[in-house]
Amino acid sequence: MKLFLLTCLTMCAFASNSILNRLAIDSGASDPAAFAVVRVLAGAAVLAGLVLLRAGHLPLFDRRRVAGAGSLSLYMIGFSVAYLTLDAGLGALILFGVVQVTMFTVTSVKGTLPTGRQIAGAAIALLGLGYVLWPSGSLQVNPVGAALMIAAGIGWAIYSLVGKSEPDALSGTAANFVVALPVTTLALLATGGAWHMTANGYLLAALAGAVTSGMGYALWYQVLRELTPTTAAVVQLSVPILAIIGGVLLLGEDASLRLILGAGLVLGGIALAVLRRTPR
Repeated sequence: MKLFLLTCLTMCAFASNSILNRLAIDSGASDPAAFAVVRVLAGAAVLAGLVLLRAGHLPLFDRRRVAGAGSLSLYMIGFSVAYLTLDAGLGALILFGVVQVTMFTVTSVKGTLPTGRQIAGAAIALLGLGYVLWPSGSLQVNPVGAALMIAAGIGWAIYSLVGKSEPDALSGTAANFVVALPVTTLALLATGGAWHMTANGYLLAALAGAVTSGMGYALWYQVLRELTPTTAAVVQLSVPILAIIGGVLLLGEDASLRLILGAGLVLGGIALAVLRRTPR
């Protein structure tokens, strides 16, 4: 039960991250690149401060930083730049679809094949997610944006997979944020465009970085120790649905029949994939 509650809390943190991002960008309080830079900076500052107060040092030069910080940078950069040219719903669908495929593939190559029930559950959940997020009207996919979102999905999948080997979730997450900060900042600033961020934008980005990203990612590394990679991949399909539900409850967005049906498919698919049968 404890693992279930912590996993739900982590998914809610990820969904809240999405809501804060939408609040800042859709309201014009920030542009995507500026939001991402401040988000990583706030996460690095808060997490590093907590670790230094507790342990006195950060494992910055651990070999795990190559995969951890590198994949975090890839995710942040690809995610932020892709949404400049990609529909939000389609972007989320590409992102989480790539995460599923990558984590399932890596797990299979390592010798742990997913069961038929896990594959079926993931397929049902992904189908439900596609039903909710698929853009209405004519579909125009920007190839650069799609490629960047695919890169972001691969980055997040790697970040999740290497989390199982992190001995200290908080220290590892803090070090990843600190090492990823200069790479992410330089790459995002190089994309061009004037820096645009209001006081409200700074507040939302700082909250996203310090709490829903920083602490959420640390908690994710904590629960990853107890989850199989396949389960970790599937449960993340709940994040876009939780974000949309949060938008309905907090932002006054419409709750459609399409959302209700799609959410049912996503949750049912996740349940099929992760719940074990109890033998009689």
